[in-house]
Amino acid sequence: MKLILGSGSPRRKELLAQIGVVADDIRPPDINEDPLKNELPRPYCKRIALEKVHAVDAADDDLVLCADTTVALGRRIMGKPKDAGEAAAFLVSLAGRRHRVITAVALRRGDQIWQRDVVSTVQMKRLSDQELNAYLASNDWQGKAGGYAIQGPAGAFIPWISGSFTAIVGLPLAETATLLQAASYPLYKDMS
Repeated sequence: MKLILGSGSPRRKELLAQIGVVADDIRPPDINEDPLKNELPRPYCKRIALEKVHAVDAADDDLVLCADTTVALGRRIMGKPKDAGEAAAFLVSLAGRRHRVITAVALRRGDQIWQRDVVSTVQMKRLSDQELNAYLASNDWQGKAGGYAIQGPAGAFIPWISGSFTAIVGLPLAETATLLQAASYPLYKDMS
């Protein structure tokens, strides 16, 4: 049984390594990640993870692991910003407030699907113009839901979380390990 990671995220690959899992292949799916009209953040995130796992070409006995992380401010889905202006708008909206980070994980072997989603709450501090501009200049916002990554420089903006740190980074390890075990995939084998 081969494990295929359906993600180009280096963070997901690193997180899997923490539980001794090294994907046999990496095949990022190419799907449309635009939200549907009036789609709420949690159903959106679950749908995208499922669409990703179905979009990865694999043999029937291969395991395909995909995930999607979404930042939600109320009912608003904050995806990956298109440019620095949108990243700035996202960060200004999040600053000084609590928001949710939702990560949905989907695992597929043939027609069988295992899925979980994790919702964490994140508090971002108020940002000075200097902090915001320095962060935008770092380009760390690129390719990050909500325009930030807690494991990067923006971690200095996050004084409080409730939930799963690894889910906020992009892959909830406890839940992912449970899914892999349910699919009879051996964990902790590459921990030397």
